[in-house]
Amino acid sequence: MAMAQAAAEEARRAGEVPVGAVIVRGDEVIATGFNHPIRGHDPSAHAEMVALRAAAQVEQNYRLPGCELYVTLEPCLMCTGAIMHAHIARVIFGASNPKTGACGSVVDMFANERLNHQASVTGGVLADECGCALQNFFAERRRLVREERNARRAREAAQANSSETKTN
Repeated sequence: MAMAQAAAEEARRAGEVPVGAVIVRGDEVIATGFNHPIRGHDPSAHAEMVALRAAAQVEQNYRLPGCELYVTLEPCLMCTGAIMHAHIARVIFGASNPKTGACGSVVDMFANERLNHQASVTGGVLADECGCALQNFFAERRRLVREERNARRAREAAQANSSETKTN
């Protein structure tokens, strides 16, 4: 999970939501990935998807049996679908995702026995640390938006005052 957290930090430094993922088989790290849908203009560029694509290239196979996926945030429906198709054996995630989590928070894709593959899921690994990284990112983002809004209002007020002074 520490490697997934490091990947999440890369996402944060790039201005992306800090989510990181690592795919391992046994003791071998196959691939890592971090969120970059904003920079990549790609709604599918979630950390899990990036890691799955990289691992498939390394393995030269779209199936990744026996692999485990560590991710700092509970995967969404899109990512659980890809995890299922890749035949990942186990998903280990940090923070729960109460808005789009598909490993138990909103829906539980891997509990649906009608689907052709079920991965075992372990959630809450370093949940506080993973959750704090996300909370801090969004708090900083909101602070920057407030500062920009206040600066814009101050400029507009200064321009209005300047216009009033010129007309008097």
